[in-house]
Amino acid sequence: MDFMVNIDLKKLPQQINYQDKILLIGSCFTEHIGNSLAELKFSVLQNPNGILFDPHSVARSLHSYLDNKRYADGDFFQLNEIWHSWQHHSRYSDINVEEAVRRVNASQAEAHQFISTADWVIITLGSAFSYRLTDSATKIGAFAQESSLGGAGVANCHRAPAQWFDKHLMTIEEIISVLDSCFQQLFEFNSRLKVIFTVSPVRHIRDGVVDNNRSKARLIESVHHLVKKFDRVNYFPAYELVIDVLRDYRFYDVDLAHPNYAATEFVLEKFAESCIDQDSRAIMEQVKQIVTARKHKAFQPQTMAHRQFLQSYFEKAKQLNASYPFLDLREEINYFDQ
Repeated sequence: MDFMVNIDLKKLPQQINYQDKILLIGSCFTEHIGNSLAELKFSVLQNPNGILFDPHSVARSLHSYLDNKRYADGDFFQLNEIWHSWQHHSRYSDINVEEAVRRVNASQAEAHQFISTADWVIITLGSAFSYRLTDSATKIGAFAQESSLGGAGVANCHRAPAQWFDKHLMTIEEIISVLDSCFQQLFEFNSRLKVIFTVSPVRHIRDGVVDNNRSKARLIESVHHLVKKFDRVNYFPAYELVIDVLRDYRFYDVDLAHPNYAATEFVLEKFAESCIDQDSRAIMEQVKQIVTARKHKAFQPQTMAHRQFLQSYFEKAKQLNASYPFLDLREEINYFDQ
């Protein structure tokens, strides 16, 4: 008997390889993919603005990298003694506005440089809901600068009072419009860029089950429209793999919203099969052995057995690095060379 609905995962016409540079942007599920690729020594840059959920925020951020946008004090607002940017995650916030500006601009410069030579952009959309500042926010000076996309939408609410925001469910037409315009500029800026879309399987329970499903449906329909329009835009069905293949709450964390470790690993395995070329997958297995050994904690580090363990993996890491010079195994080699 079959206990799972099979998804016929097609391999991408062009697949990722180890010498490609990959920018990842979007929801928290982006970071699951990005962290896994980074640990396996792919060249990645993930979420230069921090976690982003809605298409408007993703498109605006990509535009800012292409334009090498620089932020100033006036782009920040103060809440509970901390200076924040409406377009950035709170990891860029600081009690000192100059430091907050410095962090953001350093990230912008890195993103601009990276995307100019990148091969892939992986976009994970989390929600079709966007948040826009109301008069309540502008009256106290917590306003956002107008962007090339128009409006005063925010990427992160920073736990500000709810009355500062209007919650808007983007239409399919709005989603397509902001992303289509973004891609036109993206492909003109870097002609070799290719895009992989995913829709996050994380349930936005705060929106309610019904509105969460409406939101995801709009994202999926919009993404497929763009995949059909642009021959270098692809779709990887992370959402369907969790919702329709695994399809069980045992694959979710205790909050019943976030996929757990088993579900995430399942999706990452399928991602590798579909999106990463065969030669690179073979290298991944060798890198994984080295990285796993690096995490080993010896109870008795002075024993001969542990020294032999270190020497063995030192030789393996050196040999792997010699065979594939594009791998950055310096941390592992230094660790084993004790």
